[in-house]
Amino acid sequence: MRSIAQSIIRVASFTGKELRELMRRPGVLLSLIVGPFLIMFIFGLGYSGARDPFVTEIVIPRGNELPRDPEYYANLAPGRLDVREVGENSEPAEERLRNGDIDLLIVAPENASTELRAGRQTTIRVAWNQIDPVYDQLAGLATSILVSSLNAEIIEQAAAEGISFAEGEIEGEVTNVPPEIIARPTTAATENVAPTAPEVLSFFGPAVFALVIQHLAITLTALSMVRERLSGQMDRFRVAPVSSMELLVGKYIAYAVLSLAVTGLVGVLLVGVLGVPLLGGWLVFAAIVLLLTFASLGVGLLISLIADSERQAVQLSMLILLASVFFSGFVLPVSDFAAWTQYISYTLPVTHGIQTLQEHMLRGGVTSIWMLWTLLAIGVVLYIGSLLRLRRVLRTAD
Repeated sequence: MRSIAQSIIRVASFTGKELRELMRRPGVLLSLIVGPFLIMFIFGLGYSGARDPFVTEIVIPRGNELPRDPEYYANLAPGRLDVREVGENSEPAEERLRNGDIDLLIVAPENASTELRAGRQTTIRVAWNQIDPVYDQLAGLATSILVSSLNAEIIEQAAAEGISFAEGEIEGEVTNVPPEIIARPTTAATENVAPTAPEVLSFFGPAVFALVIQHLAITLTALSMVRERLSGQMDRFRVAPVSSMELLVGKYIAYAVLSLAVTGLVGVLLVGVLGVPLLGGWLVFAAIVLLLTFASLGVGLLISLIADSERQAVQLSMLILLASVFFSGFVLPVSDFAAWTQYISYTLPVTHGIQTLQEHMLRGGVTSIWMLWTLLAIGVVLYIGSLLRLRRVLRTAD
């Protein structure tokens, strides 16, 4: 019994010691409690829960008697189509679709009257340019709603006028129209013009890869300066013939080599084993990875210079990971959030990494060039911030 009592006393003493250590470092408790709550609070306020309607252009060939009012077609699929223009020429509209200026292109048939007189459905061509499998499904759903609404509108107008569908919609006498054509006078021929199929693995592979790059770089560097400060190594740096810039550049290079070695292996597995397309080539791919790694290393080193313990450094790293999953576009598109929340998203390096890698790998080129410049700017700002903080730490080292 005595040995059991002594064991309980020793356990209690260690428990008290750990609790006292935690209480001496309020930053750890703050990051544990306030950090996750703040992320969830911002997410709850900033997430709208609804996706923007598809920016749509409609092409109605000359001579076709269909309405040309954009509002008419927007009302056929309310909340799903944002009809910006109704034109007559399909070629410039096709170009705008491939450039990403519009989301959805609807082309009415030229020979609608002839087809209906012959007792055949008229076919409306609907095209979109999506690599996101969720948006691909939503585009198909919007098309189905549009066609169903258009058919119902045609039949309703015919019924209101007290005449047959065919006599109401086309000129001239029509006979022997099948009942199924009367019920569904129009149908849709859909096409996704994106260069890669909207598959889950292909779309989310680059996103996971970008998240791995950021988290790996942050994790490797977040503890580096903390350990040296706690071990007294900073005293040696202060008297050594080395500048804070040389010390910081050395840290960047060392952890960049390690991060890029692991990243290179993961990238080869992603493309070679999992079969995720790389349409844009390896050179630009490597440049995106370098920029993302540079910015992410800056986040980790800044954490290591402001954290007062290893626990807090780990907690801050995990908070960055949690915020990245919520706000970077990894799960939910950035456009689904309120405008002020999107500014938070764009301060995360992984947000830019995800979009540029998806564009480069799945579309063959980066259209959001500004994101590459933003990644570089984030990296430079974090480097300057880390350098200023390191100089202050070296000056105040005891």
